[in-house]
Amino acid sequence: MKVEQIYTGCLAQGAYFIECCDEAVVIDPLREVQPYIDRAEAGGKKIKYIFETHFHADFVSGHVTLSERTGAPIVFGPNANPRFNAHIAQDGEVFKIGKVTLEVIHTPGHTMESTTYLLRDKEGQPHAIFTGDTLFLGDVGRPDLAQKGADMTQEELAGTLFDSLRNKIMTLPDDVIVYPGHGAGSACGKNMSSETVGTLGDQKKNNYALRADMTKEEFVTEVTDGLLPPPAYFPLNVKLNKEGYAPMEEILAKGGRALTPAAFEAAANETGAVMLDVRSMTDFAAAHVPRSTFIGLDGNFAPWVGTMIVDVEQPILLVCDAPQVEEAITRLSRVGFDKVLGYLEGGVQAWSQAGFEVDQIESVSAEVFAERAHQGDLKVIDVRKEGEFLSEHVVGAESMPLADLNHHLAEIPKESPFHLHCLTGYRSLIALSILKARGFHHGINVQGGFAAIKDTDAPKSDFVCPSTL
Repeated sequence: MKVEQIYTGCLAQGAYFIECCDEAVVIDPLREVQPYIDRAEAGGKKIKYIFETHFHADFVSGHVTLSERTGAPIVFGPNANPRFNAHIAQDGEVFKIGKVTLEVIHTPGHTMESTTYLLRDKEGQPHAIFTGDTLFLGDVGRPDLAQKGADMTQEELAGTLFDSLRNKIMTLPDDVIVYPGHGAGSACGKNMSSETVGTLGDQKKNNYALRADMTKEEFVTEVTDGLLPPPAYFPLNVKLNKEGYAPMEEILAKGGRALTPAAFEAAANETGAVMLDVRSMTDFAAAHVPRSTFIGLDGNFAPWVGTMIVDVEQPILLVCDAPQVEEAITRLSRVGFDKVLGYLEGGVQAWSQAGFEVDQIESVSAEVFAERAHQGDLKVIDVRKEGEFLSEHVVGAESMPLADLNHHLAEIPKESPFHLHCLTGYRSLIALSILKARGFHHGINVQGGFAAIKDTDAPKSDFVCPSTL
C-alpha cells in the first residue's frame, strides 16, 4: 500500500493517489488529469475508482474527465446529486483496492454530501482518513458554503458538523493519519495549519474545534465566528463540479491562440475581455498594457483571479511570456475560468513596437516610504486583510482589504498622490492595476510591502502602530 499526497500550493489543495497491488484510486483530483494517468501507467496500476469528498467550491475537480479517460466510476457520498453518472455510496459502504479497503463515512456539516474516507490496511486496521473539508489540521470546514436550497442555516450546518466529528471521526484511534483537503491559505477554513499531514490524536489535542469538553453550542459559536464572506466565484465552481465541464485540452486549444497587438486590441474592444497580465511584479510595474489587470503567476494566482474577476464566464486576454501561456490557462481553468481568448504575441515589447501606448506603476522603496512618512502626512492605504491590519500597521494608514477594494473607491483620491502597500507587494500591485484602469493614476506602490517597511532602520515607533509594539 502506498499513499501519495499531491499538494498544489496555489490552491492550498491536497489530492491523493492510493495504490495497492495492481490497483489505484484517486481522491479529489485536480482538473488536469494526465498526471494521475501517468502515475498509474508508470506503476502498472489500473485506476479503479475516483472518490470525491464533496462538491468543491474553490476549484474545479478532474473527476469527470478522469472517469471518461479511464473508465473508473466516480464515487460520492450520500446526498450527492450530480448531473452525470456516478455511484452514490451509502454510509459504511466499503470499496476494495488490492488488499486494502476504503470505507465511506458520511460526515455532513461543511456540506450535506461531505464524506470522509477511511483507509484500512490489509489486516483491516484503521490507517488513515481523507477528510476533504470536514476536518483540517487546526480547523474544520466552514459551514456556510453549502449549496443554495440546502434549507439549513450555517448554525444548523455547524451543529451537524459537530455531530459528524464527535460521532464519526473522533471515535477513531489517535494514531490514524489525517489527510485533509486543504491547508493554510485556503478560503475553505479560517485557522488552518501550514502542515498538510497529521494524526487524529494531535488534532484532538491542538484543534480548537475538537476540544473534549466542548458543547455543541460552543462549537457552533466558535466555528461560525469571524467567517469572512466566501469568494463570489465559489458557487460557480460548485455548479461546474456538479454538472460537468469541457476537457482541459479543449480549453488549452482555445486559449492558446497568439494574437498580434492589433488583433489583441480589437478583441479587447469587441468582447470586453479582461486583459490579465500574469508576469512578474517587476515587469508589470515597469511597463504594461493600459487598463490591464495584474495578477502574477508567482503569487496566489487562481484564488485572486476568482476573487477579483469573479465571473467564470468573463472573457480573458492574457499578457504573458510565451512559456507561461499553458501554465496560465491551466491555472485559470482550475478555478473555472475557461473563456481565455488568446494571448498577446510578443508581449508588451511587441505592443510598444507596434506603436501602442504603455503604462507603468510608480514605486518607491520601503526606505523612501519611511522617510516620507517621517517628513509629513501621507495618504497610506493598506490592502492586507483586516486581521493583518489590526495586528500591526503603519500609523495613520487606512485599511482597505483587496477583496473589498470596490467598496472603498470613494475614499481614494483621484487628483492627489497616495501610497499603497500590502505585506510583500503582490496584493498592492493587483490593487493599483485595478485602480489605474478606473482612473486613479496617482497611486505609489511600496516595494516589498509592510515586511520591508518593518525591516528599515527607521525607528518603528515613528510609523508602526504602537499598540502592538
